[in-house]
Amino acid sequence: MSEPRPEQRPALVTLDVWGVAPRAVPAALARMALDRPLLARTPGARFAKLLGTGDGRTFTARDADPLRWAVLVAWSRPEDAAAFESSPTVRAWRRLSRERLRVEMAPLTSRGRWGGRAPFGPEDLRGARAHDGPVASITRARLRTLRARSFRRSVPPVAADLQRVPGLRCALGVGESPLLHQGTFSLWASTAALRGFAHRRPAHVDVMDRTGPEGWYAEELFARFAVRSVTGTLDGRTP
Repeated sequence: MSEPRPEQRPALVTLDVWGVAPRAVPAALARMALDRPLLARTPGARFAKLLGTGDGRTFTARDADPLRWAVLVAWSRPEDAAAFESSPTVRAWRRLSRERLRVEMAPLTSRGRWGGRAPFGPEDLRGARAHDGPVASITRARLRTLRARSFRRSVPPVAADLQRVPGLRCALGVGESPLLHQGTFSLWASTAALRGFAHRRPAHVDVMDRTGPEGWYAEELFARFAVRSVTGTLDGRTP
């Protein structure tokens, strides 16, 4: 089998998180189906995912938040991301939503794959660019069916500890489905704060050490980004 071709870093990655009222949940669910073909035809959208969200405390269906939905896009050019603001997708979500958070990011490092692709650039941790300022992290995993229960038992201690970590601005569970395709998005004051959580907090270090032996993931990805801008609100405040 041939190796997948290398993918270049996108010029910009955006995450939009839309908060809706309970009465708008059916319409939001419909948008998750209607926007898929629209995103596939959006100029400059190299990689796009419509995501459900949750609090990430157990990575089960009971975490899911039907009042909050997300759109993640990797763009070829910043101009394409700007043009997307007048697209049918954004116009529809604006009508539906009562709140929007938008994070614009530039990839720093990426390891692993998402759906067989490297959407945030090649795996080159040695070539990571230095960044002094806020950073964001995206993790994503496709769980092995027979190992999912073991993985979910490991999540609550990490999720509980995360909320106490200095430098965390916000954290969300995100995923294509609430069962086997799961991930996280987190926003941090600095690279040092993110690394402190990832490599020094015992609960998270324990999970990292167990990942290989337990064989939880059929596919996994970790990416870190330089935050270019944060606009809008999440739960009424700008992180």
